[in-house]
Amino acid sequence: MRLAVAALCLLVLVPLTSLAVMPGEALDDPKLEERARGITKNLRCLVCQNQSIDDSNAGLAKDLRVLVRERISQGDSDDQVLDFVVDRYGDFVLLTPPFKVQTILLWSSPLILLLIGALFVWRSMNAQPNLASTLSDDEVARLRRIMESD
Repeated sequence: MRLAVAALCLLVLVPLTSLAVMPGEALDDPKLEERARGITKNLRCLVCQNQSIDDSNAGLAKDLRVLVRERISQGDSDDQVLDFVVDRYGDFVLLTPPFKVQTILLWSSPLILLLIGALFVWRSMNAQPNLASTLSDDEVARLRRIMESD
C-alpha cells in the first residue's frame, strides 16, 4: 500500500512532459531529426500561440512539423527552412521575432503598457478632490474662519 501511495505521489510531483512529435513524423536519420527538432522548438504554434510547434498537439502544428521535415529531407539548410516558414506566415511564427521596424511595436509594447500603468497610478495617487468646488460660498467662508482661528 505504501509503495502504491509513493508511486502516486511521485507521478503527481514529477512533471510529465509529453512530446507532440508523433513517431510517424520523425525522420529516420538521427542528425536530420535533431535539426528538425531544433527548428520546430523555435517556431510558434499559430493556434496555441504560447507553445512551440514541437510541443503543440494542434493540427496546424503537426502540418508545420511535417513541412519542416520535408524541407530538411529535400536538402534545405536550417536558415532556408526558417525563411520558407517566415515567408509563408510572417515573423509572428518565430518564438523570438527579430528586432526590426515591422516588429518594433511587438518589442516595445511591454514598456509602453508599463509606462501607461505607471502614469495611471501616479495620477490616481496625486489626484486630490477639489473641495472648494463642492462647497457653497458660505461653507468656504466658514472653513476659512475655522482654519484662521487655529
